[in-house]
Amino acid sequence: MEPKGIFKDLKVIDFATTVVGPSSTRILADYGAQVVKVESISHTDVLRTSPPFKDGKPGVNRSGYFSNYSGGKYSLSLNMNKPKALEIAKSLVKWADVLVESFRPGIMEKWGLDYGELKKVNPALIMVSTNMLGQDGPFCQFRGYGQHGGAVAGWGLTQGWPDRPAIVPFGAYTDCIAFRFVVIAILAALEYRRNTGKGQYIDNSQVECSTQFMAPLILDYAANRVVFKCQGNRDPYAAPHGAYRCLGEDRWAALAVATDEEWNAFCEVIGHPPWTKDPKFATFLGRKKNEDDLDRLVEEWTQKYPAEEVMQRMKAKGISAGVVENAEDLGKDPQLSHRGHFQPRNQLEIGVHHYENFGFRLSKTPGGPQGGAPSLGEHN
Repeated sequence: MEPKGIFKDLKVIDFATTVVGPSSTRILADYGAQVVKVESISHTDVLRTSPPFKDGKPGVNRSGYFSNYSGGKYSLSLNMNKPKALEIAKSLVKWADVLVESFRPGIMEKWGLDYGELKKVNPALIMVSTNMLGQDGPFCQFRGYGQHGGAVAGWGLTQGWPDRPAIVPFGAYTDCIAFRFVVIAILAALEYRRNTGKGQYIDNSQVECSTQFMAPLILDYAANRVVFKCQGNRDPYAAPHGAYRCLGEDRWAALAVATDEEWNAFCEVIGHPPWTKDPKFATFLGRKKNEDDLDRLVEEWTQKYPAEEVMQRMKAKGISAGVVENAEDLGKDPQLSHRGHFQPRNQLEIGVHHYENFGFRLSKTPGGPQGGAPSLGEHN
């Protein structure tokens, strides 16, 4: 892999696992950084053992989940419980500009790789520790993944239906937020180092990153003592608002009608059936008060048409609408295809498969996956 892009001179050690750390370093790799992923045969990245696997056959080099977050990296297998490993790791640190790790507090110190020791080897090193709750505090040793982080951050009580138990958002929610903060922190540290010549240590709490998106709910409680309750697919400022069944098996379209102007346009799209003239739907407050009836009537119309047609009809009249896409839809989505969101790359054992691009493009150095994910120890 020939380095190219805005980070072509940046050298990174990736001691991280799962999503946050590997996603952070993959962005750097996408823009030209040389990223060396360090793991051991006995303790691989957790995602190497996570499905989906190529052809449904498990293997440490066959996970599409792992591949997506580690494309364009080198792999070094290094067992830190062996005496010579520390020497090898420190030689890497001397070479590197950035080190990212995602273990629970104390692991890097146990290996002799805490920042206090590493800055003796490389004073200009930027080291990032990212874990669920940060490096200090009474709960810092509490281990978990993004699903647990989402629960701790309060997201579990924002998802689901009013009459059902709380659930957490799908997947590792905090991971998908926190890695963006990690990247920005690294860029800021690189700028600081360029001006001062000094490295620094960055302590990232994944829960704290995601909690800031709870700010409106936290403020509502602080000011009004209002505890947010699950609303399903509804929204206090729109009606109809939800995901409505469409023609076909498990096909849905999401709609949001916020203003009276949008309501009039919506009624035009669906052909002004008699129920749209019912006085109980004449105002926004009336539509909210009778939302159960409204949702039922809206779905009577949407289920006659394919989700794509519902979306196009609504959007043509300025109404917010979208297909509730599944994985197959995403792979064929014309907007994602136009922007090159999924990029084919080759991996030794899986072969050619698709890697996600990140959601931004730079005009002169657009970036993107620089290669397939490495097999374990491929570049020893």
